[in-house]
Amino acid sequence: MSKLGGGARSASGLRLTTALSLVLGAAAAATPAMAQSTDVASEEIVVTALKHGERNVQDVPVAVTAFGADQLDALNFNDLQSLTYTIPNVQLEDIGTSPGVANFGIRGLGINSSIPSVDPTVGVFIDGMYIGINSGVLTDNFDLAGIEVLRGPQGILFGRNVTGGAIVMRTRAPTDELEVRGRVAVETGLNYFADLSVSGPIAPGILSGKIAAYWNEDEGWHENDFDGSQHGASEQNIVRAALRLTPSNDFEMILRAEQGEANGDGPAAQNHALYSRDSFDFAINNRGFFDGSWEQAILETNWDVGFGDGTITNIYGWRDYQGRSGSDIDAFTISAFHARARIEQDQWSNELRYAGTFGPVDLILGHYMFEQNLLYIEERALPALGVPLRVGGGQGEFSTWGAFVNADWHLSEELTLNLGVRYTHEEKEARVSRIRRAIDNLDGAVVVPGEGVIGGSIDAGTLNFSDTPFDLSWNDTSPRIGIQWQPTPDTNLYAFAARGFRSGGVNFRVTTFGIPPCPAVPICTPGGTPQPPTSFDSEQQTSYEVGWKQDFLDGRGRFNLAIFHNEIEGMQRETNFPGPSGVQQVIVNAGDATIQGAEIEMRFNVTENFLVQLQAGYTDGEYNTLTSDLDGLPAAPSLPAVTPADFALEIPRLAPWTYGVSFLHDLEMGFGTLSSRLSYNHRDANFYTDNNRGRLNEADIFDANFTFRPTDGPWALSVYGNNLTDEVTFGGDTQLPDIAQFGGDGAGPRPPPTFSPLNKGQVIGVEFSFDF
Repeated sequence: MSKLGGGARSASGLRLTTALSLVLGAAAAATPAMAQSTDVASEEIVVTALKHGERNVQDVPVAVTAFGADQLDALNFNDLQSLTYTIPNVQLEDIGTSPGVANFGIRGLGINSSIPSVDPTVGVFIDGMYIGINSGVLTDNFDLAGIEVLRGPQGILFGRNVTGGAIVMRTRAPTDELEVRGRVAVETGLNYFADLSVSGPIAPGILSGKIAAYWNEDEGWHENDFDGSQHGASEQNIVRAALRLTPSNDFEMILRAEQGEANGDGPAAQNHALYSRDSFDFAINNRGFFDGSWEQAILETNWDVGFGDGTITNIYGWRDYQGRSGSDIDAFTISAFHARARIEQDQWSNELRYAGTFGPVDLILGHYMFEQNLLYIEERALPALGVPLRVGGGQGEFSTWGAFVNADWHLSEELTLNLGVRYTHEEKEARVSRIRRAIDNLDGAVVVPGEGVIGGSIDAGTLNFSDTPFDLSWNDTSPRIGIQWQPTPDTNLYAFAARGFRSGGVNFRVTTFGIPPCPAVPICTPGGTPQPPTSFDSEQQTSYEVGWKQDFLDGRGRFNLAIFHNEIEGMQRETNFPGPSGVQQVIVNAGDATIQGAEIEMRFNVTENFLVQLQAGYTDGEYNTLTSDLDGLPAAPSLPAVTPADFALEIPRLAPWTYGVSFLHDLEMGFGTLSSRLSYNHRDANFYTDNNRGRLNEADIFDANFTFRPTDGPWALSVYGNNLTDEVTFGGDTQLPDIAQFGGDGAGPRPPPTFSPLNKGQVIGVEFSFDF
C-alpha cells in the first residue's frame, strides 16, 4: 500500500520550520536572479573526464551524458539513483538487500550482488577518487558541480572495473567570492531534506574555503502489512569541508574532507509467492536495519608548467567505510531466513599525471596506485528451518598499480587520431570462512582447519577461517585506437576500438554445502561432497563504437548518436539459486558473450521558451560460448551440463529498450518565471538472475516539476512529483526455496517465493532553494 502522507514528528516539524525561517530570511537579503529551466537545459556543459582540462561535451569522442549543477537542481537530484531512467542504456539501481549498495549497469554490463568482494562494471569516481566497493555508493549527494556518465569502456584513463562505463562526480570547489546556497524540502512519506553551503575567501587571492552540511530524515514511505507500521525510515547527516590554496597563478591545491553517517530500516522485502509484483504490499516480521558511516579526504594538486604548456596533477584519496545491516530475507512473517552483515573497508589511492601539448599532439601520461583492506562477515539465522546460526565471510588485502599514456594527434584542424594504452598489475590476498555452523562438514571424511567451529562472530568482528588462503594476481594491457573528424564546429564524428579489464577475485559469501561434484555445474542436488571456496578470473572486453554528435539550426537543435559492439571474454556471472542455507551464490567465469546496440539523445528548442528532449537506447546480447550451467536444471548423466537451454537465457540487467521524452517550458509572468518540466521515461522488463527466473518489472515513469523564480530574487520555489503513476519497481528478485517456511507451495499454482526489495512509488515534494 502506498503512503502519500503521514503525521510528521514534532521534532522534525520544528526543524523544518526553523530551516525555512532561516532560508527565507537569508534570501530576502540577496538580489541576483536564478536561471530559467530552458536556459539551464540548453547551456553548454563542460566535462573533465578526459583529464586534459575542461572540454565541451559535444567535442569529446565518447558517449557521455553530463549534468551541470543547475541541471541537477532542475531534476531535484538527491542521489545517483535519481538519474536511473533519464539516460539511455543506463541502470543506476540500489540492490536493496542493504540500502546504499549500488548495482549499476551500462549497456548490459552490470552486477547483481551485495557481496563486497565483487568488483563493479561501472566505476564511481568522486573528485578523482575511485570508490573501491559498491557499499555506501548510493548515499545522498549534494553540493555538486557536475556529474558525467560515460558509456562504454574507459580503461585507458580510469583503469580496471569500468568496462560498462564510469560515473564522474565533482563537488564544488571553494570560490574566490562569497557564495551561500541551500535548500529545504519535504516529500510525501514524510521525508525532509535540508542542506547549506557557504564558500568564499579566507585570505583573498591566496586561500579560500567552503563548509557544507546536509541533513535528511525519512519517516518511511512504505507500510508493513504485518503490523501496519510505516517502513523505510532513515536519517543521513553529511558534513563536507574544503580549502583551496593558490599561492601563485600556476599552482593550486584543493583539500576536500567529508564525514557522513546513515542509518534506518532494512529493506521493504516483497515475496512474490504471496503478493503481486505490481503492488506495494508486503509483510515481514523483522524490520531490519542499516547503519553506515564513512570518512574521506582528497588532496588535489595542479601545477602549470612550461614544458608542453602542460599541467602536472596529483590526486591522493583516502576513505574509510563501516557498515552494518540486517534484513528479513524470507520476506515473510515466519522467521525462515534473517541475515545480518558487517563490512569494514579502508582504501587509499594516488594518481600522478601530466597533460600537455607538443605541436599537434595532446599528451597525457600517468601512474596510478590503489590499495584497500576489506572485511566482510555475514550471519544467517534460519530458526523456522531448525538450523542454528551460520556465520562466515572473508577478509582481504587488494592492491593495484597502473601506468597509462594517451595521445590525441591532430593530423589537421578537422582530423584527430587517438592512441592510448594502459598497463595494470593487480594483486589480491584473501582468506574465506565458509558461512557455516559448528557441525557443518567441510570436506567429507577429511577434517580440515576451521571444521568443528562456527564461521565467526559478527558482533566481535572475527572470522574462523577455513580452507587455503588465496594469493592471486593479474596483468593486463588495454589499448585504444580511435579517429575523430570535426568538419565544422557543429559536427563531431568519431570511431574507436578499445579493450577493457574487470578484476577477478574471491567470493566472500560461500554457502555451498552438500554439493556433489559434477562437471561445470555450480549448483547440483544437495547430498554430496561440500564445495570449497573458489576464485574467479578477470573479465576482458573488446569494444567497438562509432558516434555522431551534431548541432543544427544555429544551435536550436542537437542530436548525439552512438552505435556499439562489445565482445566479453570470461564473463563473470553470479549464479543465484535457492539452497539449504536459503540462497546459494557461486561466482564463475561462465563463458563469452556479445552485447551490441545503439543510443540517441536529442533536444530541440521549438521556441525561445519551449524545449523538447528525447533519449532512446537499444541493447541486444547473447552468449557465444558457455562453460558453466546457468539455468540450474539437473541434466541427465549422459548429457552435458551446458545445454541449448542455457544459451537461450537472456543476460541479466539487459533491458532491450529504454526511451523517454521531456518537455520544458518557461512562462514569463512579469514579476517572475514559472518553469515547467514534464517527462516520461520507459525501461523494458529485464531479468535479474542468470537462470531468468528472477525478473525486474517494466517501468513507465512520469515525473513533473513546476518552479517559480522571481525576476529579481535569488530563490526558487518548486513543486514536483516523481513516479506519478505509482509504478512498482524493486532492486532485485532473488529466488527462495519453494517450501512453506518461505511462503511457497511446492509444485502448487503460486509463483515461487522471492526476496524483492521494493523501491518507493509516487512521491510529491515541495522545495525552497536559494543561491546568492
